[in-house]
Amino acid sequence: MAELEKKTKALLVDDETDFRQLMSFWMQSKGYAVVEASNGEDAVRLVKEEKPDIIFLDLNMPVMDGTEALMKIREFNKDVPVIVISAYVEDKRAKEAMKAGISGVFYKGKDFQEGLALLEAALHTHRQLKK
Repeated sequence: MAELEKKTKALLVDDETDFRQLMSFWMQSKGYAVVEASNGEDAVRLVKEEKPDIIFLDLNMPVMDGTEALMKIREFNKDVPVIVISAYVEDKRAKEAMKAGISGVFYKGKDFQEGLALLEAALHTHRQLKK
């Protein structure tokens, strides 16, 4: 096997197991390595441990919501691209999260292809900024 290229690692954070499993499976089928968390507290810990290349972060979760988790992540990692997952187009928390620096919002119910387009655009921009 000549696959020496490191897979892009995505952290997928969502408390809805069905959605998380479906999106994780889909992202893996597109060649991404996926690490999963079901709440914001685990997400913050996994960002430190796993050093993901990009984060998909749900806003509405128990234990610690996505906005709070994002604020904590930004305290020690200002660069990792974050795409917020929301079920609601008019989510006040999404506007709050934008202030902390996110790369986009993926709405549940949209085609996963849109999520992939957001992911690839965010990674491309991030890589250009690092050069």
